[in-house]
Amino acid sequence: MPAIKRAKNNPVLSADSNHPWEAEAVFNWCPVKVGERIHYLYRAMSEPELMDQTYIKLSVIGHASSKGYQTLEDRRIFISPEFEWEKYGCEDPRVTKLGQKYYTFYTALSNYPFSAEGIKIAVAISDDFKKVKEKHLVTPFNAKGMALFSEKINGKMCALLTVNTDAPPSQIAFVEFEKETDLWSKDFWDKWYQNLEIHALQLKRKKEDHIEFGAPPLLTEKGWLLIYSYIQNYFEGQRVFGVEAALLDLNNPRKIIGQTTWPVLVPEAPYEKYGSVPNIVFPTGALIDGKELKIFYGAADTYGALASVNLDKFLESMLVPGWRKNVKRFENNPILSPRLGKDWEEKGVFNPAAIYLEGKTHILYRAFSKENVSTIGYAVTQDGFTIDERSNEPIYLPRESFEKKEGGGGGGCEDPRIIKIEDKLYLTYTAFDGVKPRIASTSIKVADFLAKKWQWTKPKLITPYEVEDKDCVIFPEKIDGKYLIIHRIENSICGDFVSSLDFDKEIIDQCIEMIAPRPGMWDSKKVGAACPPIKTDKGWLLLYHGVSEKMVYRVGAVLLGKENPTEIIARGINPILEPSEKYEKVGIVPNVVFPCGSVLKGDTLFIYYGAADFTVGVATVSLKKILELLK
Repeated sequence: MPAIKRAKNNPVLSADSNHPWEAEAVFNWCPVKVGERIHYLYRAMSEPELMDQTYIKLSVIGHASSKGYQTLEDRRIFISPEFEWEKYGCEDPRVTKLGQKYYTFYTALSNYPFSAEGIKIAVAISDDFKKVKEKHLVTPFNAKGMALFSEKINGKMCALLTVNTDAPPSQIAFVEFEKETDLWSKDFWDKWYQNLEIHALQLKRKKEDHIEFGAPPLLTEKGWLLIYSYIQNYFEGQRVFGVEAALLDLNNPRKIIGQTTWPVLVPEAPYEKYGSVPNIVFPTGALIDGKELKIFYGAADTYGALASVNLDKFLESMLVPGWRKNVKRFENNPILSPRLGKDWEEKGVFNPAAIYLEGKTHILYRAFSKENVSTIGYAVTQDGFTIDERSNEPIYLPRESFEKKEGGGGGGCEDPRIIKIEDKLYLTYTAFDGVKPRIASTSIKVADFLAKKWQWTKPKLITPYEVEDKDCVIFPEKIDGKYLIIHRIENSICGDFVSSLDFDKEIIDQCIEMIAPRPGMWDSKKVGAACPPIKTDKGWLLLYHGVSEKMVYRVGAVLLGKENPTEIIARGINPILEPSEKYEKVGIVPNVVFPCGSVLKGDTLFIYYGAADFTVGVATVSLKKILELLK
């Protein structure tokens, strides 16, 4: 899945205190392009005003236009309450041009306090955005969010809408009309509603979740693209609002031919996390602009925001889920397994570092003994797949108190990462004394390493004693005269700059937060750096592992700034590698893929990973392909 990028000038649409009717909030906006201008309809909320002896923040539908996506002009009221069935507000417009008419569907509120029976869909029809010619109440039942398809399908007007939005379970459903007046015919809707299950799209993954219609469907070469709202844990637990997408068959939109596996947007930016209703991203509009898909959404029920993604890559990822066709596992995986008779690694070999020197890939893997002590083993491969040589003893053992459990029976040196700077190799690893994991560092001369003279320098703790810290990688060159070190504290990835890698006078203890878990996504519980970063002409590529709420470990990709690697340029939506094979799903810890090393040969990136905390596997992927999806 390609990276999705928020507009730099987000939030694009904000409340205007000079206009009382939109002084409180403006959000849930929907665009339509007319010539060179883009017209936007949006929900505008007033400051509390007295109605029927109650103060209400009344919603109307505003209008604005622009030649691009920045300066919005001509802000005014386009639709406001006129009839009893919309007396208490007009919300969340979706507009479609069909023929020579603009059909704007919106939520009409007829009672207060708000309740399901008073929340229905209405439509306003116009020839332009200057005047509404006619308005009608559409659904006789509870519904929210509706839009027409921009072309007739099989000679009929067609639409999608959310049914039973406020009397869940809700469903996004398909409807087709012989004539325009069917749009507001009670008899038509009564008959249609009797067969709701036939019309509903099967988009929901779990019964605990909630779903709502989003943007008017867009016509693409692959099918009708539907952007919609998916709310996880709606009925239990903490709700997570996300934006998802589906691809519908061109001639039969009831048929789903592609779908995102995870949200493409969740609340992360401050304007999405803080507002009238915190932690909301809610899609209501979309446009195709050249090669880009533009998604318009409401943020925290306060602002109008914009995000974009490469359309072709987006559609491709929906038709071929994840990276299954991009990342290839070695057919003879696992390449390393525990060896009977060698107590030091009999319980597991996993989480390998890797470095390419003198035409060979050198693998340093975590070896797990019967006594639960971790040491580091060594293997060599020339082709990147087949193991040519393997050590009979550990090449690195726990030596200091901070990596030995008092009394024995656990602890050790875990999850190594290795880099080369000039004539030295620097090894970082998790030092575990059986109580608290922290990060340690050691080094060795390249010449000694190649000669298998394991003369490692005395290891030093490089993180504070009182802080749990893991997953450490060092950038292999200086950034503005200092070394950048990435590591994990609690559940997030952070960075620290140090003057020297000797760690005689300084340790890493500041923590510039860089990458955090994303609620509702595959990396929702915690994230940690995987392999040392790779410098490219687009920026620094960092692979990281993400853990879901169900404790599944996957691997994702992030592009960091070339000059400032603490800046996130792009972050992939989907993982590039996830447990699918038996050796990844069954082991000491099931459902784990956990890389600590990678090697680049030409355009091919070899990713070495631990599988289920028991064996080592390798997978390959085109570096160019990753950068194309992240750029």
